[in-house]
Amino acid sequence: MQSLENRENAVANMHQVIFYPVGNGDTTQIVLSKGRRVLLDFCHRGKSEDDDTPEIDLKKRLREDLDAADRDYFDVVAFTHADLDHIQGSTEFFELQHAKKYQGDGRIKIRELWVPAAMLLEDVDRDSQTEEFALLRREARHRLLEGKDILVFSKPKALADWLEPLLVARGEAKSARDHLFIDAGTIVPGFSLLADGVEFFCHSPFIKHCDEGDIIRNSAALVFNVRLDADGELYDYLEVGDAEYCDLEEIVSITKFHKNDDRLAWDLFNIPHHCSYRALNDEKGERETTPTPLVKELLLLGKADAYIVSCSKPVPDNKAAYEEVQPPHIQARKAYERYLKEVGGRKFLVTMEEPNATKPEPIVFEVGKAGVTWTRSASIGAPGILVSRPPRAGHGRYVL
Repeated sequence: MQSLENRENAVANMHQVIFYPVGNGDTTQIVLSKGRRVLLDFCHRGKSEDDDTPEIDLKKRLREDLDAADRDYFDVVAFTHADLDHIQGSTEFFELQHAKKYQGDGRIKIRELWVPAAMLLEDVDRDSQTEEFALLRREARHRLLEGKDILVFSKPKALADWLEPLLVARGEAKSARDHLFIDAGTIVPGFSLLADGVEFFCHSPFIKHCDEGDIIRNSAALVFNVRLDADGELYDYLEVGDAEYCDLEEIVSITKFHKNDDRLAWDLFNIPHHCSYRALNDEKGERETTPTPLVKELLLLGKADAYIVSCSKPVPDNKAAYEEVQPPHIQARKAYERYLKEVGGRKFLVTMEEPNATKPEPIVFEVGKAGVTWTRSASIGAPGILVSRPPRAGHGRYVL
């Protein structure tokens, strides 16, 4: 029988990955075994504050999580891109450094902000932009110019052309902020397997995503391999934002070219764009989407006992679902489930379906030496039971 001390040590060595039910939107929190917290995207819908809606009151839940940990900050908040379903409510919840009016009053601090270069470059005058995006762009530019509390992913020429004259005017070298830019194909500084039990390997964006005309947010979004170390066993979480199939094809091709194939394997896969068929192919298919060859290759890199998570509304299998224009798409779900079964994976999970569609709760995975475990509840601290063992890390750098 396991002693109390051993059980406490096992829990202490657990990492957690928590997916929040916010409708067709994304918010994921990584809680590392030593306490550091990384939030990927933020989508709080005002209607969620009513008791009769299924979407979670994200602000309330995250505050409860932080209060329980005696914190008023996240170590990192990463916005994969600037679509509303990835940033909604963020400028009311977080403290922003660029103006005092967005500080204090119980706002949650961001110790380090991670953004794609596109978020600093997009034109806020476009009709499709929101005030929320304009504030986040201002915050990212402020932090970069001040040279603290931010990492920017890729450094396209357009961004250098904006930044460098401002640095010169401040009496600084043009290269004074180079350490704050991260290239695709590299490991993000500030975390390590040894110190934190985690590595963030940047798959995308590439420089060309902002240097070849109009910025397409989904293509210029953050994509990570998150590698978690649990007592010497390595597990891989693929965080993909809203990439489309052509973006995934490029990631697969370039990653293989640089011999970083192990960074494509996954124990946990947050699939793109709320289970849209566009992450698999440009044709939805009548009954099931057929992934392109390179996307199929990525799906087949799932490891035994792996999970797929769709951050989306429920994905029913009925006659009306096959005619849906907007995601989620049942045809895509069937494709994901087919390949998950082929690799010996565990389950395809939908954030707005667990434990039921009436009142869903966060989907919590715990990552420990024994494997990746779905706890089937929102409680933090349940034991893990599954096994999955990835290969050791590779390194690279590419800035296409």
